[in-house]
Amino acid sequence: MKHTFKVFLTGAICMAACWMLVSCKNSQNSNDGHEHVEHSHEGHIHGPDEHHHDHDHSGHSHDAHAGNDGAPDEIILSAESAAAAGVKTETIMPGKFRGVLEVSGRIMPAPGNESTVVANVPGVVSFAAPLVEGSRVNEGSPMFTISSSNLQDGDPVQRARIAYETARKEYERAAKLVEDNIVSRQEYEAAKGRYETARLTYEALAADGSGNGTAIKSPVSGYVESCLVKEGDYVSVGTPLATVLSGSSMYLKADVSERYLSRLPGVKAANFRLSYSEKVFSTTGLDGRLLGYGRSTDETNAYIPVTFAINATDDILAGAYAQIWLLSEERDGVISLPVEAITEEQGHNFVYIQLDPTCYKKQEVTLGATDGNRYEILSGLNGGETVVTHGAIHVKLASASNAIPAHSHSH
Repeated sequence: MKHTFKVFLTGAICMAACWMLVSCKNSQNSNDGHEHVEHSHEGHIHGPDEHHHDHDHSGHSHDAHAGNDGAPDEIILSAESAAAAGVKTETIMPGKFRGVLEVSGRIMPAPGNESTVVANVPGVVSFAAPLVEGSRVNEGSPMFTISSSNLQDGDPVQRARIAYETARKEYERAAKLVEDNIVSRQEYEAAKGRYETARLTYEALAADGSGNGTAIKSPVSGYVESCLVKEGDYVSVGTPLATVLSGSSMYLKADVSERYLSRLPGVKAANFRLSYSEKVFSTTGLDGRLLGYGRSTDETNAYIPVTFAINATDDILAGAYAQIWLLSEERDGVISLPVEAITEEQGHNFVYIQLDPTCYKKQEVTLGATDGNRYEILSGLNGGETVVTHGAIHVKLASASNAIPAHSHSH
């Protein structure tokens, strides 16, 4: 009886073990079958509850990448921020661009516009008013006073005054006697001539009525270019005291290497930027004209001068050095951009193309010649692109931001 019970128990245990083994295998097969229900579409895995969607984007599109930020080569800048920063765009097309020869030069006073103030009497100099380079003076305004009171020959003003008073009395006496025919008309006219001469001499030598010496007045209206004496200096007749720059014209003189001689006949105008300013001037805008270019060089100067006459303005200083772009004939079919549109990074030049009102793309370009206002674009643009022409630095700063807002749309 006991033996029969042991056999029965052993058989029950074996049957239970077999049942558990079969159950595990069925469970594994069931899980494998669940995975095989999934489908693969172009690298995207869809679970059994997912639905496959076709995505068709033509033109410019933005999908969410890297945490819903824009695509790596896209820059997001809101229209409001762009407007506040002064960002402006231009749809570029091939157009005209003039040949350019970049040189250096200088602003020079035009001949006849520089007047020298000289002493007309000997004596000690004093300034009629504070006088420094750049001071504004008017024609006939006193610049210096020269006192000769301590000289051996005496004060010329006093001598001129005495001669004037004597001539005036003689003239007034002759004017009364000529009416009674006591003095001839000829004697009267001679007295009148001596009086007028003495009067002019006295008025020319007199200061401002104070009797402090001889007034030296500015012969023209303009600006003091240089003051050549100091307060208290002794001067003789003809000594230069100062130079005054006047007139409405100046010269722009460009120094061109002799190897560019063959290009000079085509030069018609120029743009230039002065050493103290970022503003680019144009000879055309200043009613300038080409006067000519040199035909020879010498041992001391191997450059050929090219000279333009331009209108003088308050922000152009005579003697200032200039960067000059000589302009020749126009070339057609050239893509060009304003200088402000170009940004530079590690020796490479870039512009920013606007893809839509809030999205921009950085594009590397190769630069050609510049006329001071625009750059010729040799490669990187084909025409028809909308490019940032003003405020490109703000777009560049936006591209460096580590927090670009999510941006997703399609066209």
